[in-house]
Amino acid sequence: MASAEKSLDRWELAREEAKRKLLACQREHEVDSCMKCEKILGCEIRGEYVKKVYESMNKGEGGGFEF
Repeated sequence: MASAEKSLDRWELAREEAKRKLLACQREHEVDSCMKCEKILGCEIRGEYVKKVYESMNKGEGGGFEF
């Protein structure tokens, strides 16, 4: 896994760290999805993960993104 991480850029590394925190939170709350968590609205951990995913997609360039 270390060699795979070396090929990740800084945005992907930040996304992976945010994902680790999100998954740890899900385990702590005994859910397999944030949608099943009572704290989903206003959740800072989920919000940070979504932000890091967006940043990894646009490599920090900003701009619009539509789902």
